[in-house]
Amino acid sequence: MYDWDEKPELNITPLVDVMLVLLAILMVIAPNIIYEEKIKLPQGSTTQQLSKIPPVHISIDKDKNVKINKDNFLLLSFIDNFYLYSNKLNKKATVLISADKTLDYGVVMSILAAVKQAGFTEVSLATNG
Repeated sequence: MYDWDEKPELNITPLVDVMLVLLAILMVIAPNIIYEEKIKLPQGSTTQQLSKIPPVHISIDKDKNVKINKDNFLLLSFIDNFYLYSNKLNKKATVLISADKTLDYGVVMSILAAVKQAGFTEVSLATNG
């Protein structure tokens, strides 16, 4: 009835097919897995409010007229005037520099240097975009 001389064969093709399907499912699902960590934050003081520091806007037009917020200055005396003007400003305020694109690079960098020398650390150059 049975031939005892035959050796059983192991067919791994179904195993490989199942593993490839599982691998494909894992590759599709893995980028969508979001790990969420529950963090208990300490309670802060509700009586102390952060004060919003108004930003300082500096604009330079194509005729090299410098305007700080609503005050006009000459470019040639800007460094000294801005240093004196900045004494009444908060040094932690953000400074936003807007310059006409036809201006020389050196003009804008001299304004930036004056702002840095006055003690401001947060300076942004405005772009149109």
